[in-house]
Amino acid sequence: MTYSGAVKVGGPADVHELPDLVISKVEVGTMGNNSYLLRCRATGEQLLIDAAADAATLLTLIGDDSIASVATTHRHQDHWQALAEVVAATGARTYAGRYDAEAIPVPTDVLVEDGDTIRVGAVGLTAVHLVGHTPGSIALVYDDPHGHPHVFTGDCLFPGGPGRTGNPTDFGTLMDGLESKIFAALPDEAWIYPGHGDDSTLGAERPHLPEWRARGW
Repeated sequence: MTYSGAVKVGGPADVHELPDLVISKVEVGTMGNNSYLLRCRATGEQLLIDAAADAATLLTLIGDDSIASVATTHRHQDHWQALAEVVAATGARTYAGRYDAEAIPVPTDVLVEDGDTIRVGAVGLTAVHLVGHTPGSIALVYDDPHGHPHVFTGDCLFPGGPGRTGNPTDFGTLMDGLESKIFAALPDEAWIYPGHGDDSTLGAERPHLPEWRARGW
């Protein structure tokens, strides 16, 4: 089956098969959050991005092989509601951005800085610190050596625009970060996996950057 990234609460995972990495996407919770399970093909090690809600669904997705780690993209409650239960069941190491970790009620084992690498088996994900949606949001970039990059953006970037910000200053800061660290650094083919809703590509969103700036959200 061809991966589309279209999932719904209670429905099956959509699975993106890459040469070195398998990405399984599910939608959970009342706010329609996306959680992503990444599995290294070489080692079988697994990483969960955002234990958002519905621990039972996430633990079923994880399966008997368990997970080595959980990365939380940012501090908002809808992105970590199942974190305590998932960590208790798996013993997973926790990762979060340094400036958001204090607001996440599950202890963070590794405080993530801009440019840090989070590993899942033989695969590395590069953390990109983006300020504006929250002070310590992180996007995670997998630069596939066999193809194009894959970017897990949390709530910083969606199809149609950046994530919600509280004021014009935060919006401008988030746009600056997205333009310099994501759009300027990565090609149009880069695949976007957001914290809610459908996937996109940087190429589909890039033409709208001036529009987003002009509208202010």
